Amino acid sequence: MLVAGGAGYVGSVLTPALIGAGHRVRVIDSLLYENSDSLAAVADHERFEFVHGDVRSSNDVSAAMKGITDVILLAALVGDPVCKRNPELARQTNLDGARGVIAAAGDASVERFLFASTCSNYGLREDDEPAGETDELHPLSLYAETKVEIENELLGSDHPFDATVLRVSTAYGTSPRMRFDLTVSEFTRELALGRALDVYDADTWRPYCHVTDISKAMLMVLAAPADQVGGEVFNVGGDDSNHTKRSIVEAALDAFGGEGEVKWSEGGTDARNYRVSFEKIRDRLGFRPDQTVRGAVEHLAKAIRAGMFSDVESRSLRYRNYELTTAAGEGSGGGDAG
Repeated sequence: MLVAGGAGYVGSVLTPALIGAGHRVRVIDSLLYENSDSLAAVADHERFEFVHGDVRSSNDVSAAMKGITDVILLAALVGDPVCKRNPELARQTNLDGARGVIAAAGDASVERFLFASTCSNYGLREDDEPAGETDELHPLSLYAETKVEIENELLGSDHPFDATVLRVSTAYGTSPRMRFDLTVSEFTRELALGRALDVYDADTWRPYCHVTDISKAMLMVLAAPADQVGGEVFNVGGDDSNHTKRSIVEAALDAFGGEGEVKWSEGGTDARNYRVSFEKIRDRLGFRPDQTVRGAVEHLAKAIRAGMFSDVESRSLRYRNYELTTAAGEGSGGGDAG
C-alpha cells in the first residue's frame, strides 16, 4: 500500500489505521508543513516504510511505487486559500503531481487506486436538496477545479487498476499533524481560549467528517469487492454530517456552558453553500460515521485548556495550511484532504 501524502492531517491518522488493519504501508510525503514527526508513532513498525519525496518528481514517485498493489492519493496543496496564494504550485502538485502518480500506478500494475477528492466540488447549490454523486459540480476555487479535473481523468479513461473517487467532507478532529485553520478546530480554539469569535455567513451549509471516520471509509473501500467500488464516486460523511457555521458555534457554546463572545457578520469571501447526501456510501458499503462535531469540540477544548497545542502561534506553518515558506514551496507534495 502506498499512501501519497500520508504524513498530513488525514494521512497521519489513516496510516496507523491501515497498519492496524494488517496492511504494509509505504508513505511518500515531502513534509511540507514542518510535520516530520507526524508518523513517529509508527516509525519503527515492521510494516511501515517512509519515503521523503515529492509527487512532482517522477523519480521519487517511481521509486516509491515499486512492489505496490494499492494506492491512496492524498497528496495535494489542500484548501482554497493556499491554492489561491500559490496557483502555480497548486497546479504543479494537484494536477501534474497527481497525473504522475496515476501514470506510475498504471506502469506498476497497481490493483486499486483511491483518490481523495472533496465535497467542495459541489460549490454552490441553488436549492436545499443535498448533492448526490451524479449531480452537477460547481467548483468555485482553483483547489476544487484541480480536484474535478483529476476526477474526470481518473473516471473518464481506461486504467489497468480499479479507481475510486472519495469526495471527502471538510475534515475535523485531532490528528498528529493537527490543523487549526479548519472550521471546527478554529472555532473551538478561539472559544476555548476565551477569545471573541468572528463568524461570517453563519447560515451557509457544509458537510463535515472526522479524520478517523474518513480513514474508516477508506478502509471500507479497500475491503469491498472491486465490482462495488471500481469506477465509482462516494461522498464521505453521514446523515448528520451537514452543518451550518451557526450550528457548529452553538454546539461549541453548549459544550462550554453557553460562555463565549461571538460576532456574526455577512459578506465573507467564501461563497460555498451546499448540503451533501451520503446515502450511497451508507447503502452500498454500510458506512456510518462514529464521531460527532459536538464530541470532537468537547475533547479538543479540554486538550486546549489543559495546555496542549500551546505553540500554535509560534509554529503557524505546523498547524495551518495557508502559509508556505519559500523553502516549503520548493519541496511541495505533502498531503492532506478535505
